Amino acid sequence: MTEKLWQFWIDRGGTFTDVVGKRPDGSLVTHKLLSENPEQYRDAAVAGIRHLLGLQPGEPVSADVVDCVKMGTTVATNALLERKGEPTLLVTTRGFRDALRIAYQNRPRLFDRHIVLPELLYSAVVEAQERVGAQGEVLQALDEALLKRELLTQYQRGLRSVSIVFMHGYRYTDHEKAAKRIAQDVGFTQISTSHETSPMMKFVSRGDTTVVDAYLSPILRRYVEQVAGEMPGVKLFFMQSSGGLTDAHVFQGKDAILSGPAGGIVGMARTAAIAGIDKVIGFDMGGTSTDVSHYAGEFEREFETQVAGVRMRAPMMSIHT
Repeated sequence: MTEKLWQFWIDRGGTFTDVVGKRPDGSLVTHKLLSENPEQYRDAAVAGIRHLLGLQPGEPVSADVVDCVKMGTTVATNALLERKGEPTLLVTTRGFRDALRIAYQNRPRLFDRHIVLPELLYSAVVEAQERVGAQGEVLQALDEALLKRELLTQYQRGLRSVSIVFMHGYRYTDHEKAAKRIAQDVGFTQISTSHETSPMMKFVSRGDTTVVDAYLSPILRRYVEQVAGEMPGVKLFFMQSSGGLTDAHVFQGKDAILSGPAGGIVGMARTAAIAGIDKVIGFDMGGTSTDVSHYAGEFEREFETQVAGVRMRAPMMSIHT
């Protein structure tokens, strides 16, 4: 059955969206359009699919016609670059409200006298009355009543996304789980905990990754729901920063930073292999960002990196954006 259906591969950039369609007979067709054109369509990827299928604007894309859609997107990348993510609350252990700002005190340009620090992703901080020691001993039990009052205050100020990062929370998770339950009761719609997002030691990189996830996941979720809503029943996959595909409904902010660029590296490597070339430098200049990469016979990945002034700890292609 799948041999008789369309397949689509899409690169949604910040300026243009490129759509490649594979017809049921195996032939390929392409279409290019603006990523943002609200007078003509809600979403460029769906509009490009409709164009190639010959559908009218607003007509749903049916699973009877399309087998799957695989997409790389810079939605998260550009939201991070332009600081247009979801307003986010940081909940952390009392005494550590400035730990992510202080960070590692790195000085990449040692002799600069005027240091411009990157803008923080979180809008507010709540310090939870709790502390767990390095061996799991509870030095101070979580004050749940106080935390609920403070979360409610932030909720009433309009925040709906929260990142929860407690000292040693990657290993001893009870307090983070309790804080997550309280946040759910209050009504927060996006809750990222460090033991689920980045369950490893190092408070700063674990905290940064959790904040990024809370900051970007709502943006991604809205985009995924918008696209999926116009293609009911069609299998939808997104490229992750690591270069692998994942189901749209488990696509997370921390894995989406280099979704678009990662797809470009995979395409570059496969194209070079067809031409018999195994050493390639990639230069992908888009309308919003430019990505430089390197391929010498195998994909190069990083686990800890910095994107748009934000430290990240998640597997991703080695790309300079």
